[in-house]
Amino acid sequence: MNGDAEKKKGGTKPGTPLREYASLLPFLSRYRWRYLFGLVCLVTVDGAQIIIPQLLRRAVDLISSGNFGWREVVFIALRMVGVMTFISAGRFLWRYFIHGSSRRIETELREKLFGHLLALNWDFYQKNKIGDLMARSINDLNAVRIAIGMGLVALIDFVVMATSILVIIFIQDPRSAALAVIPLPLVTALILFFGGAVGKTFRRVQETYSRMSESAQETFAGIRVVKSFVKEWWFIRKFADTNDDYREANMALVRLFGFFFPFVTFLSELTILIMLLAGGIRVVKGYMSPGSLVAMFRYLQMLIWPLMGAGFVVNMIQRGAVSLSRVNEILRTRPSITEAEKPELPGDDAASRLPAIEVRNLSFSYAVCRPPAPDAADCPGGNALEGISFSLRRGEWLGIMGPTGSGKTTLMKTLVRMLDPPAGTVYIYGVDVKDWPLGALRRLFAVTPQDSYLFSDTIKNNIGYGLEEPEEEALKRASGISSLKRDLETFNEGWDTLIGERGLTLSGGQKQRVALSRSLATGGEFLVLDDSLSAVDAETERRILEALARERKNGSGAKTTIIISHRVSTLRYADRVLVLDGGKAAEYGSVRELASGKGFYARVAALQQLDGEKRNV
Repeated sequence: MNGDAEKKKGGTKPGTPLREYASLLPFLSRYRWRYLFGLVCLVTVDGAQIIIPQLLRRAVDLISSGNFGWREVVFIALRMVGVMTFISAGRFLWRYFIHGSSRRIETELREKLFGHLLALNWDFYQKNKIGDLMARSINDLNAVRIAIGMGLVALIDFVVMATSILVIIFIQDPRSAALAVIPLPLVTALILFFGGAVGKTFRRVQETYSRMSESAQETFAGIRVVKSFVKEWWFIRKFADTNDDYREANMALVRLFGFFFPFVTFLSELTILIMLLAGGIRVVKGYMSPGSLVAMFRYLQMLIWPLMGAGFVVNMIQRGAVSLSRVNEILRTRPSITEAEKPELPGDDAASRLPAIEVRNLSFSYAVCRPPAPDAADCPGGNALEGISFSLRRGEWLGIMGPTGSGKTTLMKTLVRMLDPPAGTVYIYGVDVKDWPLGALRRLFAVTPQDSYLFSDTIKNNIGYGLEEPEEEALKRASGISSLKRDLETFNEGWDTLIGERGLTLSGGQKQRVALSRSLATGGEFLVLDDSLSAVDAETERRILEALARERKNGSGAKTTIIISHRVSTLRYADRVLVLDGGKAAEYGSVRELASGKGFYARVAALQQLDGEKRNV
């Protein structure tokens, strides 16, 4: 099922279960004392607020009696000021501890999510779009923070204040209180209905926001293509459609709130009207003091917030549960490529005694029925690689050639376990790649892929990206080998020239040479050039290959190099060339042997020689 279908399917799910919050227990446990102290402050503040109407009752009864001294009234007023000062300090403390803890949990959860995303493999990013992941990392985590912060506050306020106020008003005058609370069961029923509706509607809001983010991210990432094909109008229309969907989803939520909160306010004010009629009659008849009626009014006004807070609680808890489910969906995704329980590292003598790289009868399929399979026909679409075998000793160069889609890049990805090969098929220094620690394995390789990804940073930082503490001498050496040094003189800021996102301000050849410099600067044991010289001219390519040969082919510091290319000229320094066709090894031998044969390599060599002669005419 494709991503859009999954989203539509997810949008029809019923309300998300609250058990999603169980995943936050480790975080809540870590900050339990902060939360506990904050809740104590919150409950204390609620209790202090309940005292205020009692002080008002005493003051009104004292004044209405006509027999009072100003000292008594001033004393009550000072007590009220003291209580309100205490409430203000308490509010600061519970906000600091509860909201502060929710912010800390949000930060830790975002770091955990980001770290987990980096641990997931390429296949996860094939199925999930960047815009959706950004929405989950920002919008959804913000909703989780609100739920465990303000949502918890509104819940405690509802439980403590609503219960306390109802008990007090029933103690003061049961008959008036019984009449005043008649509308409250309707409020409760409305809250229960509102919670379920908010959960489903908010999920739709988050999913449409993800699609809108995906549309914007995809457009900006491919802005060159958009402008070159003059397709701005199409992407504007596409974004407008997703933006309209987002607006409609939000408007559905607005309509819910537009009905809920005014109706709750109406019912709350209705309780005050009932109290005015019922309580006023009892005051006239002498069954209730004027101060008690004023206090009852005050309590009913205070009851409005807990009732409204109940709506906030339902909203925030439902939103948080929906968002947390979307975050947990990622956190529960396990990497498809994992390390062995006890990873191995080769001994010190492995480099001289064993082949640096050895591939034994490697077959690989992107299909669900991963090989080894009895027959390629057993897997839909067949194997991407089938029966590949070769070995390289330290310092040897391997060239790889083949038609588009023949499996060249797939083969390289199995070497570094970007794709997981079957056990017993790929060995580095005599150790199965599945037994290597992933970090140690990948640090051996310096890979320059087909698509040269550059960061929005300086040229210097892009080249030194693979080093913890880049030394300028190593960066200059790498840029010299890649023939980038001469280009640096044309840049206004030299090394410190800031390049746009994905190298937007550089030409294709410059991007490839910056990426090559980055790989060379790491000093990796194995250098893999995956068609990474395709955008440079023939003369520059020749200088780069000659410099590489001097650097990596001779002496005790010789290092293994693998070059994937469609150009015969690029492969001329290779000790052996592997020609792939349909995922199989069609040819394997030295450049001289393949050139003298009648296979794919010889045909391509003849065609490229003919093209060169035509250009020279």
